[in-house]
Amino acid sequence: MRRTIYDESHDDFRAMVRDFIAKEVVPVHHEWEKAGHPPRDFYRRLGEIGLLGIQVPEEFGGGGEKSLKYNAIVIEETIAAGVMFGSEGVHTNLVLPYLMAYATDEQKKRWLPGFASGDIMTAIAMTEPGTGSDLANIATKAVKSDDGRHYVLNGAKTFITGGALADLVLVVARTSPYDPSDRRGGLSILCVESASEGFSVGKKLEKIGLKSSDTAELAFNDVLVPVENLLGEEGKGFSYLGHNLPQERLVIALSAAAAAEAAVSHAIGYTKERNIFGKPVASFQNTKFVLAECATEAEAARLYADNALELLDAGDLSVADAAKVKLLCTETAGRVIDKCLQLHGGYGYITEFPIARLYADSRVYRIYGGTSEVMKTIISKDIGL
Repeated sequence: MRRTIYDESHDDFRAMVRDFIAKEVVPVHHEWEKAGHPPRDFYRRLGEIGLLGIQVPEEFGGGGEKSLKYNAIVIEETIAAGVMFGSEGVHTNLVLPYLMAYATDEQKKRWLPGFASGDIMTAIAMTEPGTGSDLANIATKAVKSDDGRHYVLNGAKTFITGGALADLVLVVARTSPYDPSDRRGGLSILCVESASEGFSVGKKLEKIGLKSSDTAELAFNDVLVPVENLLGEEGKGFSYLGHNLPQERLVIALSAAAAAEAAVSHAIGYTKERNIFGKPVASFQNTKFVLAECATEAEAARLYADNALELLDAGDLSVADAAKVKLLCTETAGRVIDKCLQLHGGYGYITEFPIARLYADSRVYRIYGGTSEVMKTIISKDIGL
């Protein structure tokens, strides 16, 4: 079914991204997977070609684009090629909306030019070892110093994408005592420079997939954070986190839809070339039927994600809508990729083959950004249950 959300300018951008990936990423991506992340200078290269600043206002050195469609193209092309730009997705799709919505003019002047150029890479630190999806239970604390010039930050975070190389980390911390009657109150977002004394990167977590994107534990031991680095208002952190959830979940849905499409493409190519009992695997009725089902499901997920992308650009994507599109696309990707791996036989289990890496990389889609179970809870409430 023909897609209708992109125009000629998007097609030109897609061609540029695809060419960049083929020339500068694919040949070295295996080295990034071994290292656990791209070289730090790669992010400056992304800045040079404009991929980090797509939605950064022009006055701060960005492209000033309002739509998320160009970001979506980057997602589609990296997944189709079987590569990752490290933590670029968190930097551009998760952190930037917070800075755009809540940073002061002074903060934007201080951070956005470097954000767009790649001189400042960012991460966001919400999850703690004992909290998981229960953000209201955050224990990391920030108390104002006696002179009122700093917050003194103490605590730990885990599962932080890009945490190992980040220069600026948006840390969700409790700035007022925990109140059982208002669990969501008292949380604030502090922008913490990784060069600060007392800030440390702990264990780099080994994952089953997404090998070229670092995921780390972070620790804060009496870190002094200038009060000028408070993002937005003190105590409003929880509501701020909810503000960006629709986009965050849509980005995951877009990734899942792209992964399902890539899986179908890999399976079609492999089964046409692989012979068994004297003829191609693709010639068997079972293969045809499985791929027909997978192609249909992948396309349905894509069109659903496309519609949600249009709603986001129009400012109409609700929390429940985002939960629905994330649930459908991620669960669809899980089914489709598994079936496509099965069609590869034993080779589907070998990481040299793209389908195996896609299988490992995509499993997290049903976990981060809110698990499928959390999505079902949101949707059930939306339908009055």
